[in-house]
Amino acid sequence: MAEIEREAMEYDVVIVGAGPAGLSAAIRLKQLDADLQVVVLEKGSEVGAHILSGAVLDPCGLDALIPDWKEKGAPLNTAVKDDNFYMLGEAGKLRIPNFPMPPLMNNHGNYIVSMGNVCRWMAEQAEELGVEIFPGMACSELVYGDNGEVKGVVAGVFGLEADGSIGEDTEPGMELHGKYVFLSEGVRGSLAKEVIAKYDLSAGKEPQKFGIGMKEIWEIDPAKHREGSVTHTMGWPLNSNAGGGSFIYHLENNQVYVGFVVHLNYKNPHLFPYMEFQRFKHHPMVADLLEGGKRVAYGARAISEGGYQSMPKMVAPGVAMLGCSVGMVNVPRIKGNHNAMLSGKAAAEAAFEAIKADRSGDELTSYEDEVRTGAIGKDLKKVRNVKPLWSKFGLVASLVGGGLDMWCQTLLKFSPFGTLSHGKNDAEATEPASQHKEIDYPKPDGKLSFDRLTNVSFSATNHEESQPAHLRLADASIPMSVNMPKFAEPAQRYCPAGVYEVVDDKFVINFQNCVHCKTCDIKDPSQNITWVTPQGGDGPNYPNM
Repeated sequence: MAEIEREAMEYDVVIVGAGPAGLSAAIRLKQLDADLQVVVLEKGSEVGAHILSGAVLDPCGLDALIPDWKEKGAPLNTAVKDDNFYMLGEAGKLRIPNFPMPPLMNNHGNYIVSMGNVCRWMAEQAEELGVEIFPGMACSELVYGDNGEVKGVVAGVFGLEADGSIGEDTEPGMELHGKYVFLSEGVRGSLAKEVIAKYDLSAGKEPQKFGIGMKEIWEIDPAKHREGSVTHTMGWPLNSNAGGGSFIYHLENNQVYVGFVVHLNYKNPHLFPYMEFQRFKHHPMVADLLEGGKRVAYGARAISEGGYQSMPKMVAPGVAMLGCSVGMVNVPRIKGNHNAMLSGKAAAEAAFEAIKADRSGDELTSYEDEVRTGAIGKDLKKVRNVKPLWSKFGLVASLVGGGLDMWCQTLLKFSPFGTLSHGKNDAEATEPASQHKEIDYPKPDGKLSFDRLTNVSFSATNHEESQPAHLRLADASIPMSVNMPKFAEPAQRYCPAGVYEVVDDKFVINFQNCVHCKTCDIKDPSQNITWVTPQGGDGPNYPNM
């Protein structure tokens, strides 16, 4: 594509991704200087179309950014009223009391929200301040300056031929240049991945760790609905096969978010995360809640879980990575949106000071300093050992050791464990299929549990079929020559949207089903699959995720 001549537009700051981090950055830039030229580019068909999160929102990020958010009508309508933790067995449950948990685990003052709707509201606030927001504009390439700095992005390429070549109907897109470029693409963003590799930003850091989060929205019997109730579970059905757990959040309108997270460092390639989620809904506690209700939406998204020690360097010449592009999720709290917002605010303040000093294209080191030493770093540092304890020693050790560690850091500002390492990345954690038993999953009943393709239809996912597949194989022979004999080709199972199949001894990619979760880019044991952005507007169209 380098030979194409494109029009270029100049801005002060170009922001990729209209999630909580990118929109916070845009709002803060305009609060600081109304004359700054700020553009936000969003690959989804509208703001919020690709946003999927639990979500119980800690409002501290909004408090810092828009203190009068209540008066301005932010869609934080359901305050958390009660917090429940359960350890599940196949037929029973054990309530874990709240009192031994460190204060940071308390959800008092938080809200059950649709982050998609929060982002739609934030986009309105940004546009009122003069931010330009362009949905349906996928950013497919970075543009580099003469000194190797990031100076912009290519956005809005449409109509490529299936082989990637330029056809009669191809729209070449345009270049958007900025004094600084912010990447707020969410977990495993394709441009952030390129920047991390090009500038070796992960050098000296622990590997990033991930989970796959799957979520359904249910409308349930009003008699069973408890608005403001938050429940988390661990244990069955995963038990020792994988780390993870569930969430059940009662929001308004008799709706419930039912979600399930599987840590992607599982060893057994026969594990089928989506089917673990479906099986979970047949637990008596969950089945009783959902019976008589109906599922109205489905989606899936990877979650960054590496935490404090896995955050790469966040800046390189001309570019800063925000939010989940870096990995700012507090794993035991299952919260990252507040940190995403705070990171956007911090990046905006650093860029404002730089532009005021007539700088451009350099490293915004003050942004990184603020993230690591300010509120975000303090939030993540306290919980940095919970994930490695779970990975290395299992669930019980994580509960006991992680709880002790969090209490010590809360009260004594000291960790008895120091900073634990994560070890292998999630792809390397996959072991040969011959070392593990196959797992027999019950067939979905069509009432509580559903097959993948039926559920994907509830994500309103759509891709233009004539475009090049956005799931790229480095070597097309590896799925059948390596992954099949050694790992029973786990792509058939780890994808929550049924994108990958083995049919008549051939590896088939149904890219039209892709919900942009990025699991394949993370978990493929041969690291042979690269997720790149499809053309703008494609993918899921989540209503209230």
